[in-house]
Amino acid sequence: MNTLTKPTISYPPGGLLIWIVIYLELFTFGAALLALVYQAHEAPDLFHESRLLLHPIYGTVNTIFLLCSGYFMAKTISRIKDKQFIKARLNLVFTIIGGVLFLGLKSLEYFEKIQEGLTLGYNTFFSFYWMLTLFHVIHVVVGLVILLWLLATLKKAPERLEIIDAEASAAFWHMCDLIWLLLFPLLYLIF
Repeated sequence: MNTLTKPTISYPPGGLLIWIVIYLELFTFGAALLALVYQAHEAPDLFHESRLLLHPIYGTVNTIFLLCSGYFMAKTISRIKDKQFIKARLNLVFTIIGGVLFLGLKSLEYFEKIQEGLTLGYNTFFSFYWMLTLFHVIHVVVGLVILLWLLATLKKAPERLEIIDAEASAAFWHMCDLIWLLLFPLLYLIF
């Protein structure tokens, strides 16, 4: 495939396989979020009181980190398509920094919750909190590994990089953003 081929509905950006993975991941998270909403409906007081034990500032700042990171990922792809590889690398570094900052702040939040005894088995709300956010963290870590591979490729042999590989990396990273944008309001703001 030519590196500048325009995607079509039968061949989306990043290729069909990455979109199958993304849809499966979104389906999995969607089912878990529906279970969360159902349980919150069954025990509204418990969920409300538990949500108040979270600090929305952590969730808000992490949302900003991921949104900024997503912006720089989009700029990375644009720069790659324009063959501006030095600018693409710089944007990709900012993307990675956003992901690392997200993980750092999430680790601090986890540490505080553990110190407070709000662990996986504390109650239903915190069981959902830990399972959903840890599953998301795993996706962010996998995304960062993919982005580090992309950065190494951009440093070593940018002219050999297929745009489909870069777009697949971006699609996975944006999926992490989307999942967080669904988790953040449900866990930190609504219940």
